Amino acid sequence: MDPLWDACEDCERDRAAEQSAGMVQSAGVLLWRTGPDEGVEVFVAHMGGPFWQHRPRAWSVPKGEHAADESPLDAAVREFAEEIGVPVPDVPLVLLGTFRQASGKRVTVFAGHAQDFDVAEVRSNTVRLELPRGSGRFVDVPEVDQAQWVPVDQARELLVAGQVPALDALLSVVRAPSIDLT
Repeated sequence: MDPLWDACEDCERDRAAEQSAGMVQSAGVLLWRTGPDEGVEVFVAHMGGPFWQHRPRAWSVPKGEHAADESPLDAAVREFAEEIGVPVPDVPLVLLGTFRQASGKRVTVFAGHAQDFDVAEVRSNTVRLELPRGSGRFVDVPEVDQAQWVPVDQARELLVAGQVPALDALLSVVRAPSIDLT
């Protein structure tokens, strides 16, 4: 068995226990490439809607919630397509781990090397929000309003704080000499 996937059994067992306890589970795909300066760049998404419009740290790994009967990998691939508007490129995906956000949500992140991946326009699915709350007025807003490649150091400042450890996990995997992620 591939050592990168051995942790998946633990991930599945932990996920089942947390979901039975009512914890929110999400999964996402963090694409990476080598940038023009030979540094690592990651593909991140800006969360849509008025709440995130002017907030710092309003960027995220493309991700979303999943039910107990859906594997984190299947959810990550599905959510990427829903939020970005195109499927995950056909590249090997490696489990980076599960990371806890301040809200208590746990996000399982997979990474893939996608050197030539590019999106001309983000076409995210939408969510229906009542704005302002209690007004009875509902609007549809995109879950993601933009996505782009950024250097890892810049991503550290943009991502919601609970996802920053995924960048460290990515760098440790990318820099591991015995692992070929391309």
